[in-house]
Amino acid sequence: MPSPACPLCGKSELKRVFSTFSVQKTYRDVYEDILSDRELTQGMMRDDPRAIAEWNKKMSSGEKPPPEYEEITERMEKGEWPVAQIEEKRREFTGQGESKAAID
Repeated sequence: MPSPACPLCGKSELKRVFSTFSVQKTYRDVYEDILSDRELTQGMMRDDPRAIAEWNKKMSSGEKPPPEYEEITERMEKGEWPVAQIEEKRREFTGQGESKAAID
């Protein structure tokens, strides 16, 4: 069977090219997944930093956090609340200037 012709140039010297793609869940699907995870929702209700880190991971579709938040996320995954770092990032984000709080 002869190769099909290119619709643009008419040549039959075609190469198969595979591309990657991603299927993203809707926010509704992500929320439903979170709400159906009893352990996660209970952890969030207890203000467990591990649950908050897991929630963040699910909400960001598993994407790695920006470098400036990696340490915060890693500490939360270990069960720590890096309060000073979180407050500093909140101030930076809201434009309230630099915090004088010491970083944990």
